[in-house]
Amino acid sequence: MKTKRFLRNFHRYLSIFVSIQLLLWTISGIYFAYNKIELVRGEQYRLPKDIEYRIFDRLGSSVIETIQDGKKSYKSYPEGDIIKPLTKEEALEITSRKTTLNPIEVTLVKELYPGSEYRGDLPVYKVETDTKDSINVYVGYMTGDIGSIRSDSWRIWDFLWSLHIMDYRERDNINNILLKILSVLALVTSISGITLFFVKR
Repeated sequence: MKTKRFLRNFHRYLSIFVSIQLLLWTISGIYFAYNKIELVRGEQYRLPKDIEYRIFDRLGSSVIETIQDGKKSYKSYPEGDIIKPLTKEEALEITSRKTTLNPIEVTLVKELYPGSEYRGDLPVYKVETDTKDSINVYVGYMTGDIGSIRSDSWRIWDFLWSLHIMDYRERDNINNILLKILSVLALVTSISGITLFFVKR
């Protein structure tokens, strides 16, 4: 009897301890679900720039990137000649230079599907490597920048993240309606559970 009573009380107090933390997680989760991070960062107060420039090196040649009205253009610097996109061979060379990986195959990606492992600017080169973790390197079509590096470890993380935020399609929207509804229900469940702990039978 004493052992059973001890276990019952241990379970009861352990449950209230865990429930309080679950309540804190739920409250913070609701805040995240109902507030867009861009607005929290104050991005809505920034005025758009008329024009932006960036000078960078692409396989030994200087390139200037111009962003005007949201559109990007690329020319050699300082000559100002229009440059061509990278070739597949150059994408392989850049991957060899800028990573410790060994590239084996490259394809040009022109469109994305929902939940794609790459979610940046298009077009982009997808460079496959000879790794056990099935690592893909995404190289900028014009810039040669390494945009993303994706592995099986990242894909597992991304899948579990989609379950966590309940965005099973795009996998990156923490402000979706399903998460908002379930987070409120979780809050009600947590509060009712904690309340029942203090209610005497």
